[in-house]
Amino acid sequence: METIYDIQQLLKKFGTFIYVGDRLADLELMEQEIRELNKSQLIDPKDYQMAILLLRHEAAKERDKQMLRSEGK
Repeated sequence: METIYDIQQLLKKFGTFIYVGDRLADLELMEQEIRELNKSQLIDPKDYQMAILLLRHEAAKERDKQMLRSEGK
């Protein structure tokens, strides 16, 4: 698992499609779903760890972008 797309494909296997229209909200919902799958022991622990790492990294980048946009106004 290397990209957000990989996480989306993993979620799709379990019938979960996430698109709110707000990138940060999408990432947060994906993290919640991954946590639930891990809690139910439906995904490999290594996939869980990598997915959480990727989602948190991407969410931090998105927050930085939003902060830069708000400072530029």
